[in-house]
Amino acid sequence: MAERDPIPGGGQGAASWAGQQERSNRATLRLMAWIAVHLGRRTARLLLHPISLYFLLLSPAARRNSRRYLRRALGREPGWRDRYRHLHAFASVVLDRIYLARGGLADLSVQVRGGELVYDTLARSRGAFMIGAHLGSFEALHAVGKGEQLAVAMVMYPDNARMIQGVLHAVAPDLKLEIIAIGRPGSTLAIRDWLEGGGLVGMLGDRLPPAGSSSSSGAGGRSDARVLPFLGTPAVFGTGPLRLAQMLRRPLLFMVGLYRGGDRYEVRFEELADFSAPQPDAAQREQQLEQVLQAYVARLEALCREAPYNWFNFHDFWGEDAPA
Repeated sequence: MAERDPIPGGGQGAASWAGQQERSNRATLRLMAWIAVHLGRRTARLLLHPISLYFLLLSPAARRNSRRYLRRALGREPGWRDRYRHLHAFASVVLDRIYLARGGLADLSVQVRGGELVYDTLARSRGAFMIGAHLGSFEALHAVGKGEQLAVAMVMYPDNARMIQGVLHAVAPDLKLEIIAIGRPGSTLAIRDWLEGGGLVGMLGDRLPPAGSSSSSGAGGRSDARVLPFLGTPAVFGTGPLRLAQMLRRPLLFMVGLYRGGDRYEVRFEELADFSAPQPDAAQREQQLEQVLQAYVARLEALCREAPYNWFNFHDFWGEDAPA
């Protein structure tokens, strides 16, 4: 929630999320799905308190990594209230994921900023990429896109896609959540075809591919790893999502659905880059990627400071548990 090939500044932790965290996320999502469907949102939210307390007391890895992150994001030593609030925000977003999947956007208060940018981008380009992070709720973003009749597909690793689709379809059989699994033959062609149809392709850029996966080299893989300062400490990010947008020559928007407490969400869209005009040579393309990656990390860092309890990477992101 390590890898044989450490990269300074968090390489081991940055790519080790797929095991422990995804298993715990699957169990948490199933539990919250049952509560959401059978007890209703008002009762379910009351149960978030003991659930959050349970993980605070009995999940040492989540507690340790939450503390490390919050210390950097808050600029001070986090107390138990800060760590509890972090876990409670995560549990709240997981719960609302179920309602959003079942078409419950009307039960939530969602403010959208930058929606006109999406329409302007699609008006001048055939399809576009959106990049976000494990920050807030992607489901809120997807629900907004569905409400605006926008075609949105999410690019995911196969194991994540199966887990999310399996649980959400169990509680929302009519859900049409478009997911393109990467690391498979034809993945890039599927993404290109979706874009050619005028669709939006969403990606998350704050995790490297799982070690040993078929997508762990090349675009989005270990060879694309870069070490950049993040919240005052070097951390590893990948250029893979950016490289894909560059290769397919599409605009790139930054997306986020911040959880603001209670039933409130704030969805934002911002322009990050426009890869429509190709750079003439390889060196310039690499320089462009580096600049866009730095802009992405800077935007993510600013949001982590603005809404510190919204970042849901509870694994060893900076690789501090890695052996020397």
